[in-house]
Amino acid sequence: MPRIEIELTSSSEDGTWTWRAAGARLPRGAIDGTLLPSGTAVGDLLRVEADQDVDGIQITAVLPSKSARNGPEVLEMLGRGGNEPLVTTRLAGKGRGSRRGDYRPRRGDDRPRRARGRDGDGRDRPRDAGSDGGTRRPRRGADESAGSREGSKPRKRSEKHDQAHRRGAKDRTRTEPAQPRARRLRPKRRHRKAVLEALPEDQRLIGEHLVRSGLPGLREAIAAQNTIAAGVGEPEIPPDLLLNLAERIQPRLRTAEWHDRAEAALAGIGDVDLRDLRSVVVAAETAARTDETRALAEKIREGLTTRVDREHGQWLHEVTSTLKDGRIVRALRLSSRPPKAGAPLPTPVLEQLAAAASASLTPEISQDRWATVLDAVALSPVHQRVVPEGLPTEPGDALLEVVRRVSMNVPDIAAAFGVEPKAPRRSRRPSRPASS
Repeated sequence: MPRIEIELTSSSEDGTWTWRAAGARLPRGAIDGTLLPSGTAVGDLLRVEADQDVDGIQITAVLPSKSARNGPEVLEMLGRGGNEPLVTTRLAGKGRGSRRGDYRPRRGDDRPRRARGRDGDGRDRPRDAGSDGGTRRPRRGADESAGSREGSKPRKRSEKHDQAHRRGAKDRTRTEPAQPRARRLRPKRRHRKAVLEALPEDQRLIGEHLVRSGLPGLREAIAAQNTIAAGVGEPEIPPDLLLNLAERIQPRLRTAEWHDRAEAALAGIGDVDLRDLRSVVVAAETAARTDETRALAEKIREGLTTRVDREHGQWLHEVTSTLKDGRIVRALRLSSRPPKAGAPLPTPVLEQLAAAASASLTPEISQDRWATVLDAVALSPVHQRVVPEGLPTEPGDALLEVVRRVSMNVPDIAAAFGVEPKAPRRSRRPSRPASS
């Protein structure tokens, strides 16, 4: 909060005081009398903390007056209370690790250092080779492993260890690679800043309010400021005048913001999220008002069309290849997210996907797997074509909960479980089973 010095100019019967900046006519305003110390009189100079916003300057606290200092300001040094040396040193102890070739001799070893650590020609000696005049301890386990290879049988791992190892390898095989997130649009503010700087000084504050909160926020700010002005007996701001100015400024700001977004979209046309690119194209219908912005919008449309066609072909290839590899859940989930709207899978691929999903829903698989496949089927374009080969004999609560949640998408399968199709409640949405 900024601190200013004010001078009290008058007091009113409702307990408020008027003030102005010390030694000047402006700024000025009103302050609540409860914030003032006792014995305050007209003409006193006070140091206060203030907030400044669109409503003006608001006094939030009155600070105590500064007292005169007799001597220089000093800092107190606090120690531990004892006499200590001014400089201390501490030698680091030698650790066990050492650099290559830095050999530490054993007690009674009088060989030269180079002969101990290296061959006579200075080259490194192999670790398992001995030297004249001394022997090196053999590597731990070397003799035992050699003996075990010659005459003894290798150690057999426990059956529990083997099962855990197989389960871990199966889980790693079934885990699907995480899809990289598309980069979101990060526009710069170059054009918007230029429009704000080009506005006259008395209109720039209106433009900043429009950027932050639009016309509704500007109306609220004007109403709040007029309420305060009516409370202190000052004239109100005419809202119609400011709103008319804002309506003339807003189209230029909208075009400038779209221009910033369009330049960022064109620069990242190959990797920016498709939703952001589509929003820029849709907004161009009302924001692109000049020849430059219209040409920019046309480039973005062409780039978006090219990219969607390319990604649609990649998506179709990935669905067919995943289905061919037997990863049914992955293929079902991919089929529910086409990059091009209105371009579904070809009929042969839909039939293969429905047949594979139907063959995956059998009584022999676990109920967790049943729930996972059913959840993927409910969101895929084949949700009306899938007919399970068999149902679990005794479905558990977890499986029945999934059936109830997706019953609107797969009514025939839900009816086979004796579940009436019903839309799920929006407030409590169960979590999806983990995909395999």
